Amino acid sequence: MTSTITTLSTELSALLRERFCAAFPDSPEAAAAGRVTPSAKPGFGDWQCSDALQLARSLHMPPRAVAEKAATALPLPGILEKIEVAGPGYLNLTLKPEALAERAFATAEDAVNGGVPQTGAGKTVVLDYSSPNVAKSMHIGHIRSTVIGGALVGIFKAQGYRVVGDNHIGDWGTQFGIIIKGWREFADKDAIARDPVPELERIYKESYARAKADPAWMEACRLETVKLQQGDPENRALWQDFIRMSQHTFDEIYQRLGISFDTTRGESWYQPQLPGIVERLEKAGLAKESRGAIVVDVRELDPALAEQSRAAVDAALAGGDAESAAREDGKWIFIVRKEDGGYNYNTTDLATMDTRVREYAPEKIVIVTDDRQIPHFKQLYLVSEKLGLVPSGTELVHVAFGTITDKDGHPFSTRQGGMPKLKELLDEAHARALEIVREKNPELDAAAAGALAEKIGVGAVKYSDLATDPATTIRFSWEAVFALQGNSGPYLQYAHARIRSLLAKFDAAFPGEDRANAEFLPTDDVERRLLRRLVAYPDAVGAAAAKCKPSLLADFLYGLAQDYSAFYQRLPVLKAEDPGIRNGRARLCAAVAATLKRGLALLGIDAPDRM
Repeated sequence: MTSTITTLSTELSALLRERFCAAFPDSPEAAAAGRVTPSAKPGFGDWQCSDALQLARSLHMPPRAVAEKAATALPLPGILEKIEVAGPGYLNLTLKPEALAERAFATAEDAVNGGVPQTGAGKTVVLDYSSPNVAKSMHIGHIRSTVIGGALVGIFKAQGYRVVGDNHIGDWGTQFGIIIKGWREFADKDAIARDPVPELERIYKESYARAKADPAWMEACRLETVKLQQGDPENRALWQDFIRMSQHTFDEIYQRLGISFDTTRGESWYQPQLPGIVERLEKAGLAKESRGAIVVDVRELDPALAEQSRAAVDAALAGGDAESAAREDGKWIFIVRKEDGGYNYNTTDLATMDTRVREYAPEKIVIVTDDRQIPHFKQLYLVSEKLGLVPSGTELVHVAFGTITDKDGHPFSTRQGGMPKLKELLDEAHARALEIVREKNPELDAAAAGALAEKIGVGAVKYSDLATDPATTIRFSWEAVFALQGNSGPYLQYAHARIRSLLAKFDAAFPGEDRANAEFLPTDDVERRLLRRLVAYPDAVGAAAAKCKPSLLADFLYGLAQDYSAFYQRLPVLKAEDPGIRNGRARLCAAVAATLKRGLALLGIDAPDRM
């Protein structure tokens, strides 16, 4: 079943656009006017439009005169109580109370789609996220790609998209020759049996250190890599064991985070396609030989990049800095086959792009990685489009996220003990949440307390990331993660649990009342503000999807919880004297709880009924 609800903001924009067109039928710009935003302050209506200020320029009229003419161009639609002109030319729209309440409940009580328009129905999004490396533990740095990607899966699905979650595993390269050599020489098999990935990491670090100090060891590692790539049965078997052991560890983390994938493929899966990709680049005239390698100079694909590079090189040379000029020149070279005939991640990523388009015909391909890879993905997307791997109209998106530092803004470093392991981070979150659960719920048995602590702990860690704009750096602090006041996961979970507790008390005290169908009209501004917030849920989901920012949905949920808190503190529910008002407010509470639960679920966070 597909939701037939149109978002209220879309409907109001359409109503205003009709008025602008009726008022100024000869103005092409009028057909684009009418955009509304929620009013920021009480007394300025429910929604506001400032388009008269822009339209006034083309009409050569005072903005206020444009707004006044649009406001009176047509009879007042039935949904609106009034349209007012304010200030230099703002249009303030106030809805009739019954219309606002009807739309809010229709949105919150839509059990299928939550009022979210199904703009993605029949379309596919491929979402590439998480992407850990084999033989390495997932650490705190992996949390961002994993939970941002997981939240975007939920958000796009809410719009009706078919979402293909793809985990692009790092399972190929010279590091495996280094590990294989170390495995044969000094692996601790007992340590492998206990906890394999940390031992694989130790083997790699020790073997790599020897390779740097001993050319003979480095050559032996290189030969092991060649044997692996040529299909040596023994090396292949070891490599597959490394993948199996690593994937088991990854899956344990994913299960705790509530993350799953539709496709998990390593870089190795695409190796047979790489020669063909290079051949296509050469036939298309995009790649050429340079010092024994095959490269694409991306400046030749975009005149703007060529001009940018020339200016930078000239400036460096003018300053006598030949080294900077050479670096500037080199950063535009996209290598697809190395001097030794081997391939790299540029070639693998092109083959991956080609495969995704052929298998899924996606409307959109979204890749979530850290912001250090911005230059790579700009070049990858440009080369993919020029080669014709991606059809015209397919949107390519790189969601680049900032790093995580400690609470003082210092990068996590090896000298400070290395990047905290993700498993250890989640264990610590569980332990901290368990302390809170035992303090607040001493009657719970160990199993129930542990299960609740896991929901709260994991939710707290995930939300602390998702509430932050992906592009920004996060200062990790346990105090902020578990804050019971402010924009945190536990705060939102507690808001939901508090409402569920209130509704349970309502049902026990008034067993014959049908709160689900109670009539409701707002009698106070806090109720009206809460209704406006509920109506805006589909817009929050749409904005989060359009900008690939789960933080926009998190902001909405935090605002909803704050508005509910103001309502709860100001107006009685269970103690309301009028049964009609009591039942209506209980229905409003249920609508808020449903929206909090639904929104948190899109972010991949559980909303327990008790805390």
